[in-house]
Amino acid sequence: MINTLYLPELREYLAENNTAELREFCAALHPARTAEFMEGLTAEESWRVLHEAEILVRAEIFHYLERSKQVEIMEKQDRDEIATLIAALAPDDRVDVLGGVPSEVVDDLLTRVPPDERRDILRLSAYPEGTAGAIMTTDVARLTESLTVPQALDELRRQAEHLETIYYIYVVDDAQHLRGLVSARQLISAMRRPDTRLADLMESELVSAVATEDQEEVARKVARYDLLAIPVVDDERRLLGIVTHDDVIDVLRAEATEDAQRIAGVAPLEKGYLKTGLFTLSWKRGMWLTILFFTALFTASALRLYEGRLQQWPWLVLFIPLVMSSGGNSGNQSATLIITSMAVGEVRLRDWLLVLWREVRVGLMLGGLLSVFGLLVTWLITAGDEQVQLQPFAVLVVPLTLVLVVTCGAVSGSLLPLLFKRLGVDPALMSNPFVAGISDILAIIIYMNVASLILSWTAPG
Repeated sequence: MINTLYLPELREYLAENNTAELREFCAALHPARTAEFMEGLTAEESWRVLHEAEILVRAEIFHYLERSKQVEIMEKQDRDEIATLIAALAPDDRVDVLGGVPSEVVDDLLTRVPPDERRDILRLSAYPEGTAGAIMTTDVARLTESLTVPQALDELRRQAEHLETIYYIYVVDDAQHLRGLVSARQLISAMRRPDTRLADLMESELVSAVATEDQEEVARKVARYDLLAIPVVDDERRLLGIVTHDDVIDVLRAEATEDAQRIAGVAPLEKGYLKTGLFTLSWKRGMWLTILFFTALFTASALRLYEGRLQQWPWLVLFIPLVMSSGGNSGNQSATLIITSMAVGEVRLRDWLLVLWREVRVGLMLGGLLSVFGLLVTWLITAGDEQVQLQPFAVLVVPLTLVLVVTCGAVSGSLLPLLFKRLGVDPALMSNPFVAGISDILAIIIYMNVASLILSWTAPG
């Protein structure tokens, strides 16, 4: 609701070409709030509003606009003005936006961008998607280790206007090799000792990321060490840029969304749900539904294999849904817990034996709990069945099956994601529906064999 409050006024200002009010609107709020209030405007109207803002403010607000609106503005507005805007954006932001713009438009814009920014865009664009280099910014505070504290403050003052953050100041040698780090607080505190050089003040034990390192691993490092930013270096430890905490939040959110979609049996969506075309959405969902459909056929085949036993003991059919759902739900729980634990680095491949031992014990405990209810339910439902009355041990079929099925579900649900990881495949592909399909087949096999074992041995005569 709140983002519609300014729309009538904004449209009135645009209709009257009231530049003073539009300029005031752009400067009055945080850029994110300004962009939020502009959500109801078209790309053309949004650009007219932004056009009245100072270039740095314009770039900040533009950063928070919807990606589709950003791309439309870049495609349709004056190329020289857009080139000026690109030069004002943070290095990582402009690369992200240009990634969604048609290549012919990008080529034209790059010819209009200042040479330094153009080289920076091309350099960042060369890093593979999903790596530290692809999400880093090259606007980083860097000082040489030979500077004294006053000299460092003077140099930092000159750099500050173009930096995304100056809390961490990275110390480099003449060849740009990363040597250490000084925080802004340390630098200010050291003003009492003006002759101190950065080489004596800096912390040399740094956590860093290589440019080709996976962005998920970078995010885990930032989270583990509570960093505001992490330096990105090349193979020779030359400082290339930094990945800031806001980019890490974006990575974690994107990865969590992707994993959640895979766990649900949906191929990850490149765009939001409402922005994904119906055909694309149907394809990404239908692809997995087809796989799961054929998985279910194996369940049907397993049932057909035991058709004779079901005819011999027809009351077993009543408990097939209960047995299958118990195994599938147990497997889903284990798979989700292991996948999420792997995502945050809590569980690793080397922990497979520990995971197996834990899940066996948990499965037995959960199966034991459900078997108590299974015994009661079996006794109530089959109370009037003559076949069961002649075989008192028949009521043990479902409870014993539940113990085995739940345990097998827990074990398979926990180990299959680890197996996928070992094979170099995203563990989230071992989605809940897929685990449920495997658990269903195991449940039928276990159920029928437990029933045959007990009922055959205890048959009258």
